[in-house]
Amino acid sequence: MHSLDLAASALRRLPPSCGPVRLIAVDGHAGSGKSTFAGRLAARLAAPVLRLDDLATHEELFAWTERMRDQVIEPLSRGEAAVYHPYDWNLRAFGPPRALPPAPVVLIEGVGAGRRALRPYLAALLWMDRGAQESWSRGRHRDGPALSAFWDGWTVAETRHFEEDPSRPFADTLVRECQEGYEWLPGPSVTAGPNQIITYRDGARPVN
Repeated sequence: MHSLDLAASALRRLPPSCGPVRLIAVDGHAGSGKSTFAGRLAARLAAPVLRLDDLATHEELFAWTERMRDQVIEPLSRGEAAVYHPYDWNLRAFGPPRALPPAPVVLIEGVGAGRRALRPYLAALLWMDRGAQESWSRGRHRDGPALSAFWDGWTVAETRHFEEDPSRPFADTLVRECQEGYEWLPGPSVTAGPNQIITYRDGARPVN
């Protein structure tokens, strides 16, 4: 059994955290591999994914908490579908509405997903454990020279955000990308116990 299958099973067993929904945050530095990881985990869970890039804007890279609360958290907490307007980064405008169902598990993926204002509604906070400089280098390489100026501004804004509202100290699980698969480690907020997500690598036996 692969680690993502084991993790998906553990996440399904968590108690609901936002109405009937188990909100799972996938946080980490830009370029750390969050989107790929969240997509793979979502496939195992058959879970929808909310990308925080859809709530942020050029002018509000991190000032999306109110939109998140009004458009997503409050409806899900009532067991209703959330409806939000994804931001178009090319047109610099919000697009047509998109529904997010109150599924048993919903993933929130993006920088700041584990922020202070959201943590009371999370069933688990997963942190992609790759350092800032390595993550940013990967992101710049991925996006190419055309977005170099954007990255210059982003790294400043991200550094400021995590200085004021860090996520990693509150993570339940640290996820490290390996050559094949992922390694799962207890996060800083976790005391070893029977309910923590198991520490293992893909294809390896659980160690506890």
